[in-house]
Amino acid sequence: MLHCLEAKQFIKSDLQTVWDFMSSPKNLSLITPAYMGFHILSDLSNTKMYPGQIIEYKVSPVAGLKMHWVTEITHVQDKQYFVDEQRFGPYAFWHHKHFLKEVPGGVEMTDIVHYKAPFGFMGRIANALFIKKQLQNIFDYRFNKVEEIFNAK
Repeated sequence: MLHCLEAKQFIKSDLQTVWDFMSSPKNLSLITPAYMGFHILSDLSNTKMYPGQIIEYKVSPVAGLKMHWVTEITHVQDKQYFVDEQRFGPYAFWHHKHFLKEVPGGVEMTDIVHYKAPFGFMGRIANALFIKKQLQNIFDYRFNKVEEIFNAK
């Protein structure tokens, strides 16, 4: 079963500034909770994201167990959206769309994640018990960090 998580946020900044921050893979660790043990393994000397870019991470989503996660940036439309898809990692399926839209007074950011937990029936139970909640907590954390960075001024 495919699940969907959607998050929206208003950011008090200009589109170029928000785009530069959100589309830089180097900033992922700034907006990811420390308890996830998120560590980027890829060389990110090229700060601009591009279609076909492979990003490799170590992450500890459950009980400190380290997992290897690889995503590919599959689509990039400058100052509008980008998409990352898991190539292998903790999910059976992961497709994450990031949209930015200029609105009066700032930028509206929308994230839409479609995901499928691994392990069939057991994964559906795990999603109901903790995966969905954990993903929501990660997005809540990110919301708060973006508030601190952009909206607390």
